[in-house]
Amino acid sequence: MDDSSIRRRKDSHHSSNGPCGEEDNTRAKTKATVLQKDVGLLSGICLIVGTMIGSGIFISPKSVLLYSGAVGPCLLIWAACGVLSTLGALCYAELGTMITKSGAEYSYLKECFGPLPAYLFSWTTVMVLKPSAFAIITLSFAEYASAPFYPGCSPPLIVTKCLSATAIFLIVSVNCLSVKLASYVQNIFTAAKLFIILIIVVSGIVLLAQGHTENLSNAFDGSSSSFGSIGLAFYNGLWAYDGWNQLNFITEELKDPYRNLPLAILIGIPLVSVCYVMVNLAYFTVMTTTELLLSPAVAVTFGDRVFYPLSWIVPLFVVLSTFGSANGSCFTAGRLAYVSGREGHMVKILSYISLRHYTPSPALILNGLLAICYIIPADINRLINYFSIAQWVFYGLTALALIVMRFTRKDLHRPVKVPIVIPGLMVIVSCYLVLAPIIDKPEMEYLYCAAFIFCGLLLYFPFVHWKVSWGTKLTKPITKHLQLLLEVVPPEKVE
Repeated sequence: MDDSSIRRRKDSHHSSNGPCGEEDNTRAKTKATVLQKDVGLLSGICLIVGTMIGSGIFISPKSVLLYSGAVGPCLLIWAACGVLSTLGALCYAELGTMITKSGAEYSYLKECFGPLPAYLFSWTTVMVLKPSAFAIITLSFAEYASAPFYPGCSPPLIVTKCLSATAIFLIVSVNCLSVKLASYVQNIFTAAKLFIILIIVVSGIVLLAQGHTENLSNAFDGSSSSFGSIGLAFYNGLWAYDGWNQLNFITEELKDPYRNLPLAILIGIPLVSVCYVMVNLAYFTVMTTTELLLSPAVAVTFGDRVFYPLSWIVPLFVVLSTFGSANGSCFTAGRLAYVSGREGHMVKILSYISLRHYTPSPALILNGLLAICYIIPADINRLINYFSIAQWVFYGLTALALIVMRFTRKDLHRPVKVPIVIPGLMVIVSCYLVLAPIIDKPEMEYLYCAAFIFCGLLLYFPFVHWKVSWGTKLTKPITKHLQLLLEVVPPEKVE
């Protein structure tokens, strides 16, 4: 039984339901089996904001302070990271309106440099970066959700891991059921995190107006002048801003991408930048640099000092924030696996779409299963720190692709066109962020990460480039069984 049999079975199911079935059958025939354009401007903004603002700004903004050395440079670096993220996103706005395919860097690298760099990006991101980030976010969610039940001590590891796995299962289920439902979840949780940020910012402004400025005097005393330390401060700040490219992963599902993609970027990322700077300013109104560095969860410490006896609202909203961020991460990760499967760089089943729900359910399920695998080890944070450098390699290559295509693909329509100096600056920043940590503290783990990335070539040449016949024979029966189990079919080509 192939995908046409599944389509016929669904059509017969609709036609057997009487008058309502006839109406549904007509709708089923006119609605192509492709990912639908269900994401509007508001949902696009919420996807960017909701994915960027995770647990980092609430739990551990101290990394930037640690490496910058003082309050003044810390606030400047947070602002500068916002500017750099906006510039990077503007490059992606040009690329996304020029190449209106989902998959973000994957599609742009493939268009400019060919299939090999695009494959290495999808291999690294699908297998490590996206699922491990999903795992870390849900672990943060689990720690804060379970903390009230274990007053005075940390929750048992088995509890947080089981709760994290439950959150992964729930989020993947929501994303498999409906794109609109996943968008509504994202919008609601983004509104929740903006609400608590507004409360923190307004509290900080009130405290500043009352004269709580002692921690902001002599703000540049003790500033770091180390090349490596400043680089690490930027690296940690930009990690908190990561997610500014999320909308490019779902370009094909955006309503009017030529308008909504750049507009969502221009609204969402400056909003996040202002939130980050103002929240950090609010923290310094009640905490010294030493107190902030020693705090295990900065926002919770702020809440205990400012909102008592209502300080419980801060950890509650951290839980909501991390859940929303995890939902956004899952939403976009599935699209990358879907696009790379469609292009033949991953197993074909990943490019199949649910007949009932019009979602890339196999790709979403793979991301969830890998995320559950990543929550099993004791600590995956070090792994992510090393692999995050690979992310900046691909950011730099994508900015370089924009420059190259200005000369090699002049025929492409560009509704948005940024000054060429902006992608040039992004290439330089990416090189700095990749090289600075390695030069400052070279470790063997960086070589292990590079080895893993290039191990993808062992699969690329036989299965993608040469397309060995025994590989097809091996995967074909597995694909058919999974197709029947999940009720998924290949996407139709729509002109």
